[in-house]
Amino acid sequence: MRALVPPKLSVTMRTRPLASTTVDSTSTSPRLPLRMALWLLDSQRLGQTKSVKRIAGQMLKQPALEGVVEAQSRLGRLLCTDCDSQRDRRIGFELLRQAARAGDCQAQLELGQLYCQPQYRELGKARHWLEQAAAQGSAEASRVLQRFLAKR
Repeated sequence: MRALVPPKLSVTMRTRPLASTTVDSTSTSPRLPLRMALWLLDSQRLGQTKSVKRIAGQMLKQPALEGVVEAQSRLGRLLCTDCDSQRDRRIGFELLRQAARAGDCQAQLELGQLYCQPQYRELGKARHWLEQAAAQGSAEASRVLQRFLAKR
């Protein structure tokens, strides 16, 4: 007696061409990772956790590479302040510089403060970036600039 074996089925699915079903990334929210990362970092309780900062940094990486100034600024600050690696601090410094050149007030302030620190110590650049941030209305930059000028 032969065992009954079901015949092999050939299934053909009708699908639409991929071109009509693909979603343009600009129509969805390309800034969702940026917004989520900023929310994580700004959260009082979550933003202090090292693992959350690492996740937020990963979420900020792509927008920063694409030239989103806010992502460059926040990732630069994160890398400069919370990373132990010299390479990461150097990358963070460069991201801050790019954001400051693009006019980000917080990046200008942070960059001015970094240039005042002994490892960077370029007082001319510190003054320039602090003046730029103060000109945009940053009260903190004005205070730092006044202390800076009083020391000189």
